[in-house]
Amino acid sequence: MLRVNVRQRSATVKVAVRYDHFVAIDWSLKIMAIAHASRRDQIPRVFERPTDLKELKTYLGSLRGRTIITFEESGPAHWLYLELLDHADRILICDPFQNRLLFHGAKTDKIDARKLCELLCARLLKEVYHSDSALYELRLLASAYDDVVRSGIRLLNQKAALTLGHRDEGKSAAFIDVILRENIELYRRSKEQYERRFHELAKHNKLVRWQREIDGIGTIGAVKIVACVVDARRFPSIGRYLSYCGLVKHEKLSGGRSYGRRKPRYSRVLKSVYKTAALAVLKGHNPIRTYYDVLLAQGVAEHNARHAVARYIARISYGMLKNGTRYDPDIIARRDTNGKRV
Repeated sequence: MLRVNVRQRSATVKVAVRYDHFVAIDWSLKIMAIAHASRRDQIPRVFERPTDLKELKTYLGSLRGRTIITFEESGPAHWLYLELLDHADRILICDPFQNRLLFHGAKTDKIDARKLCELLCARLLKEVYHSDSALYELRLLASAYDDVVRSGIRLLNQKAALTLGHRDEGKSAAFIDVILRENIELYRRSKEQYERRFHELAKHNKLVRWQREIDGIGTIGAVKIVACVVDARRFPSIGRYLSYCGLVKHEKLSGGRSYGRRKPRYSRVLKSVYKTAALAVLKGHNPIRTYYDVLLAQGVAEHNARHAVARYIARISYGMLKNGTRYDPDIIARRDTNGKRV
């Protein structure tokens, strides 16, 4: 994989000094713990209440000045984000994986809320992207489709294992086989319904339709790309996007010495889409395949050339999403034959 040196800049609160109130919420079904610090002292005041969205909105509405809210990514996080959008100047949903401070010492809802508030004041929270854009709803559809496919593959594997392991077809094996056949048939019908839905989306969504024009990316891949990215402008550079897709590694440097490379936390969905697209384009004749042939002619190893093609497709996809442009194979062909990397 490509070796890059990425400067780590977490998505922190860039202008925290402008906020008058810092509010951290530890939300659960029964109890909500709220930590509140002001800009002047930044010493959190923590209290608990029975979970009540209306009471929370009333409390936030009583704060005068600019308010920023944070809570951790979880199942109800997006719902809470949409509910509180009109009650704060900014909502920062943070990544629990990055909040290592919460793993040390005693743990209660009030302690977690206080620590979150302190991290918010110190601008040390890693943000998880959420949006009220209509495109964000595509994530729900793409995620549900992935769940259906995973469960279907598991059923097919169970059916194959049953067939190999119980050739005598005893009573229990026959009963399980009937149930598996029914579930597999339901899986296939569900999968077809999702795919028809994706094709309908492609007719009415130009971003999905344009992504589908890229060699190697079909309708399902295009929907997944748009659903994961939503707004390409949230990635300030192509390096950030490639890191998000898991197509580059980060170099570990300390004291002027390299300690190898490590994988970033990335979107497995996007990595799968671009890797699959790279394999697809290599089977045909297209401008991107020409780029692959140029790399081989330059002495690049075959596996490295395949990785480069996946990154190349990701670059094209990112540029189209960020600039709102369509795929132009003629431009790609001219650049490839000259051996230039986009």
